[in-house]
Amino acid sequence: MPLHDAEPMTILVTGATGTVGRPLVEQLLAAGHRVRALTRDPGRANLPEGTEVVAGELADTASLAPAFAGVHAAHLITFNGADFAPLHNGAEIVDMAVRAGVRRVTVLRGDLDRGPLEQAVVASSLEWTDLAPVEFMSNALEWAESVRTEGVVREPFADAKSAMVHEADIAAVAATALTTDGHGGREYWLTGPQVFTPPEKVRTISEVLGREVRYVELSQDEVVAQWRRSGYSTSDIEFFLAMRTNPPEAGYTVLPTVEQVTGRPARTFAQWVRENAAAFGG
Repeated sequence: MPLHDAEPMTILVTGATGTVGRPLVEQLLAAGHRVRALTRDPGRANLPEGTEVVAGELADTASLAPAFAGVHAAHLITFNGADFAPLHNGAEIVDMAVRAGVRRVTVLRGDLDRGPLEQAVVASSLEWTDLAPVEFMSNALEWAESVRTEGVVREPFADAKSAMVHEADIAAVAATALTTDGHGGREYWLTGPQVFTPPEKVRTISEVLGREVRYVELSQDEVVAQWRRSGYSTSDIEFFLAMRTNPPEAGYTVLPTVEQVTGRPARTFAQWVRENAAAFGG
């Protein structure tokens, strides 16, 4: 039996307390759907009233059976929320979802290439939609403390460009794909409406806060030393450098996907900063 547009459903949201999962839960509830939220610690989830919160760990397939029971559609993430490691039990998760009667899924991609979960979803009978967002606007929260306490952002690669996307827009695309027809078998690359370099991001933060925030460019050696002190592996550092010195074109190419799917323009970075001004001392 097919799913129909605007039909109330029970929808499972994995990664429900994350930067995409939380707004997705809110949007689905607002649209009148029943939402089941998967989290490792329900007692700390702090999700909206009306959310059915269930305990489970994506990397532990057996723990997911109660979460999938009676679910029509599901939003899946491709990594373990505890340490962001790629999931290696993708085939088992997909098999459980299919056996439980899930019909439709969105998959939030965590890398440029499809991992085991995405591959299993594509090979299954599920109606799937692949979500491939570029840089999250929330990455700017890494600057919050220095902006709040010093009025400065220290960041390398001043010429690096990003078409960063608001997490609520990723959620809105997921909500649309989960609850309306016409998105099966689609891969959606998701961007914001503008391209920014780090100094331009800092300028926007300064303008929204109404006070001076300075940009100080770090050298490559300085930032590599920071990453090492933070415990990142050599392979992690090589990936970070590649993304900043030779980023894929998709990361800085503005696309109309958000508006095409949701019918609403993509949110701007200035809007994101206004929503999160308190974190920056605004």
